[in-house]
Amino acid sequence: MRYRYLGDTGLSVSELCFGAMTFGGGATFLGAGDRNWSEFGTVDDGNVLRMMDQALDAGINFFDTADVYKNGMGEEFFGRTLNKVRDRVIIGTKGRWRITDDPNDVGATRHHLYAAVENSLRRLNTDYIDLYHIHGFDPRTSLDETLRVLDDLVRSGKIRYIGVSNFAGWQLMKALAVSDRRNLSRFVCYQGYYNIAARDLEREIVPLAVDQKVGITAWSPLAGGFLTGKYRRGEGRPEGSRLAERTPAESAPLTDENQAYDIVDEMARIADERGATVAQVALNWVLAKPGITSAVVGATKPHQLADNLQAMEWSLSEDELARLDKVSETAAPYPYWHIGTVGADRKQPGDIYPA
Repeated sequence: MRYRYLGDTGLSVSELCFGAMTFGGGATFLGAGDRNWSEFGTVDDGNVLRMMDQALDAGINFFDTADVYKNGMGEEFFGRTLNKVRDRVIIGTKGRWRITDDPNDVGATRHHLYAAVENSLRRLNTDYIDLYHIHGFDPRTSLDETLRVLDDLVRSGKIRYIGVSNFAGWQLMKALAVSDRRNLSRFVCYQGYYNIAARDLEREIVPLAVDQKVGITAWSPLAGGFLTGKYRRGEGRPEGSRLAERTPAESAPLTDENQAYDIVDEMARIADERGATVAQVALNWVLAKPGITSAVVGATKPHQLADNLQAMEWSLSEDELARLDKVSETAAPYPYWHIGTVGADRKQPGDIYPA
């Protein structure tokens, strides 16, 4: 396993982060508002234990969950399986979304975050959370309030670092500015949707994160399974597959589906040349990009996790990266095309801002 520092914290985390979104669930599980999160996949206790052992044996020390995943089942599994190695692992969880019908059980308010953190600590069976993310922007609550309560929780020792997920660039930059102005704890990590078939994060978040020394963890680096190569052009979504379900498909959109099939074809050629799999190529591409600290992988079966772990045994060459960058390139919207043409007179090799 390879490790990278998380932002400017000096905290070493594994390049693969194991996520618990699929842990637990089943046909009878219903979340808030009768939403069944099991459409993202379900894993029984036996396979959870096997995959957690796999992850730990491979050197993964970074684990990701959220209170909303199966109404806390993911947190409960981590609480049971990571207890004996608690001081050697980094556990990240999140809060923001609704779990119950209580009108105040939502948002990034002082009221909700205090309760959410206490509940997460109980389910995780731990005294502290290594990395706590705000799971999405809350337009009804001021960033001052949110950051003050997070700072209070850090000072109390219940949280060690804070992060954010799914913010727009201006929202993240405003939050960092509020923290700097008020001398409050700063977001050290951004968790966002990023893969070779959906490169939107490169427009603003990546340059911002690199500039502000915020680590990036990529969720759905395999686009909900599309980038494993099991989906073929003209065949639609196989019945029973995750992307045949509406909610998972909407949660891992492709920038251009026709182009995405071209990308998979090119990755398949590289995989054949390497004696690897398409999924391993997709993971290696994400980990080779600027600003990325870790890729969050999930699995419903041990063999899927084993395949992902094998991606750590090799890296893409510069030529292979260039081939993949070319086939996955998309037209830049304004003002990025302007930055890349008129504004390129001051650009130097290695600059992160959009070309």
